[in-house]
Amino acid sequence: MASKKGKILIVDDNAGIRQALKILLPVHFAEVETLPSPVTLVSTLERFRPDVVLLDMNFNTSINTGNEGLYWAGEIKKMVPEVEVVLFTAYADIQLAVEGMKRGAFDFIVKPWDNEKLIEVLTAARDKARKAMGRDARSEPGMTGRGSGMTGVVTPDLIGGLMFWGTSRPMAAIRKTVDKIAPTDATVLITGENGTGKDVLAREIHARSLRNSRPMVAVDAGAITETLFESELFGHVKGAFTDAHTDHVGKFEQADGGTLFLDEIGNIPLHLQAKLLRAIQNRSIVRVGGTEPRPINIRLICATNMDLEKLVREGRFREDLYYRINTVHIALPALRERKEDIVPLAQMFLERFADKYHRPLKGLDESAKTVLESGRWSGNIRELQNVIEKAVILSEGRELTAKDIQLESAAKAAETTIKAVSEAEEERLVRQAMDRTDGNISAAAKMLGVSRPTLYAKLKKYGL
Repeated sequence: MASKKGKILIVDDNAGIRQALKILLPVHFAEVETLPSPVTLVSTLERFRPDVVLLDMNFNTSINTGNEGLYWAGEIKKMVPEVEVVLFTAYADIQLAVEGMKRGAFDFIVKPWDNEKLIEVLTAARDKARKAMGRDARSEPGMTGRGSGMTGVVTPDLIGGLMFWGTSRPMAAIRKTVDKIAPTDATVLITGENGTGKDVLAREIHARSLRNSRPMVAVDAGAITETLFESELFGHVKGAFTDAHTDHVGKFEQADGGTLFLDEIGNIPLHLQAKLLRAIQNRSIVRVGGTEPRPINIRLICATNMDLEKLVREGRFREDLYYRINTVHIALPALRERKEDIVPLAQMFLERFADKYHRPLKGLDESAKTVLESGRWSGNIRELQNVIEKAVILSEGRELTAKDIQLESAAKAAETTIKAVSEAEEERLVRQAMDRTDGNISAAAKMLGVSRPTLYAKLKKYGL
């Protein structure tokens, strides 16, 4: 008899295909749900929490000029990396499906399909996903750490998919603010040190907005080279420059109807800030090489670890752009300012990594809690996550102890984390990281707590 377990979500605009799979798959899956389009995919992922998504490659939408499957496969893996995506494609789109696998899809199925092959692929994807999630070891509904008081779309963030509010006074005040502004289209500026979860909060706001059925497009503004800035944000037309072989849809248009998240906005050069301001003010963009204004309907959320008011005073950030993006300002506290949340966060990370690495850990002993609460946490939640992951991997008992929590080495690494510092201090930190890693970009970026593209941008900025 077939192994009937797990959940599968089918996203296909063909009603006949959806109906056929609704008949076939319940023999092998405990729950089967279907969607005719990706319009409500984000909210369905949060509510239904599938193990596998069977995703059609093309829908009647304008996203990514026909490559909707690639776009949404990428979005699913960003939101819930443990969920496996199987692409459903016509023979002519096999090359696109292969590209999808390079981007993280589990496999692809060609239409018309063979039932035996379809079941083989989908159940293999299900078993892999359930192993990664630890669902076979625990009951699926209401898994530990995912109970009431935590909301938000499932994303690959610092806390394994959910916004963690905790019980601290600063976070309670922020939660009240989010309750008020999330359903509006107010522009939001999120500030805070690296590792405090600015991107997680941005996704939380989007998930609770009236735009949550549309994409949230995230852009690392500090990592875009000056020559590609306009093309990346506003798009370009075929022939606009040497390598422009086709039309390109920019981030503003990709986010149309949804949310555009500009991270590290403080790193945008002054002369490019004027172009960004013009697009925000006019609510329209012109693609590079084009002449036709294209209206955009976005909600804008920006984030930075820099002191923008100071940059404005120094003439390095436009005052008019600052006020345009600062309708609502949310300053995320450092972890050391919300110490009562450290142990609950650590417990959540422990459960997540105990599942991932198959460790029989149940919790933290009192000595571990004491050490964690006394830590400096210069790298904030991201540093805490890394410390707990390492402790789980190296642990030998059923509880983490103070001996397992290696804070000293973590603190030394955190000293080189790029925070809200002066340019001179930032340059020193970048140089120090490059020296300590003998010029290894990946290792230096990890030490600094930034992405490789961001580090490249900073190396160029300081002529290193």
